[in-house]
Amino acid sequence: MQSAASRQTPLHAEHEALGAMFTDFAGWRMPLRYESELAEHKAVRQTAGLFDLSHMGEIRVTGHEAGAVLDHALVGNASAIKVGRARYTMICQDDGGVLDDLIVYRTGEHEYLVVANAANTAVVLAALVERAVNRDALVTDASEEYALIALQGPASVAILSGLCSIDLDGVRYYASYPAQVAGQPVLLARTGYTGEDGFELFVAPEHAVAVWRALLAAGNAHRLRPAGLGCRDTLRLEAGMPLYGNELTTELTPYHAGLGRVVKLDKPGDFVGRAALAEVAERGVDTVLVGLTSTGRRAPRHGYPVLDEQGATVGTVTSGAPSPTLGHPVAMAYVATAHAEPGTRLLVDVRGRQEPVEVTTLPFYQRAQ
Repeated sequence: MQSAASRQTPLHAEHEALGAMFTDFAGWRMPLRYESELAEHKAVRQTAGLFDLSHMGEIRVTGHEAGAVLDHALVGNASAIKVGRARYTMICQDDGGVLDDLIVYRTGEHEYLVVANAANTAVVLAALVERAVNRDALVTDASEEYALIALQGPASVAILSGLCSIDLDGVRYYASYPAQVAGQPVLLARTGYTGEDGFELFVAPEHAVAVWRALLAAGNAHRLRPAGLGCRDTLRLEAGMPLYGNELTTELTPYHAGLGRVVKLDKPGDFVGRAALAEVAERGVDTVLVGLTSTGRRAPRHGYPVLDEQGATVGTVTSGAPSPTLGHPVAMAYVATAHAEPGTRLLVDVRGRQEPVEVTTLPFYQRAQ
């Protein structure tokens, strides 16, 4: 049932015409799938998939102290990002708990574009505004200025190359370039959330339909499929990528999620959460994110208890599903560090039945380079 408050992306009519099944997500009416989540998942792994991600939030930070503000506000070193490059980072509370994970694009000498998860855009915006007080920087919600289209999969370069004004061979991973696609201006980034090569295109809402249609047409020869949020979740799970609200929350720090590398304790100056995060880095964590694999048919799901072989609870599943690529169930879970060694045999309580699982390193799937 559609919520009266749910928003529609500029591509909503396109999804309806393609027969999409919709879901309400973070206040948006989004395509969950078109025909088959499995077929869409396999298309991204084997050829390419096309996603509407216009629900994501874009926040612009500009001014002579924009870099310094982001250095203070985020755990990463934004001022060290070169113009035209991007970086994955996080924004934390004073106690080190994660408010959101972000990608920061440096689009000019004194200009950054911060991309936040849809459900957290207001939280991130408010935190950045507060952390920029009395600094020469302006924080503005630019979400209405963009639709966001993601082309993901091994055929992405072949599909996009005939439509793009720049040579894609020179587009580096985690870099962004002003370009034209199908004659429309875009910010073209080589980023994604599927574990595959691909691109994300930030385009003005009034140009989104033209770009979407051009990509679908160019992709016909490559078996491109429009893809929904359903397969995006199994793709990111196989790639071991965290989802806010599952693997990342305000109750956990980046170190718990195995992402301590994004915390730059050695950068100049203080930042929000630094003291708490430094303490966690020194003492270590008592629970850590791991991968779990199963040979059974019943997949561990979010919230299911993880048990040791004696039946004592040692953790909780954060995400889980049958892996279309690997052919068996996989899951991510927080478990006590004493049970986190790869190869450790554990159990998951799947609706009253104990299913054997084995701890494994993340990611479950990594594309060939």
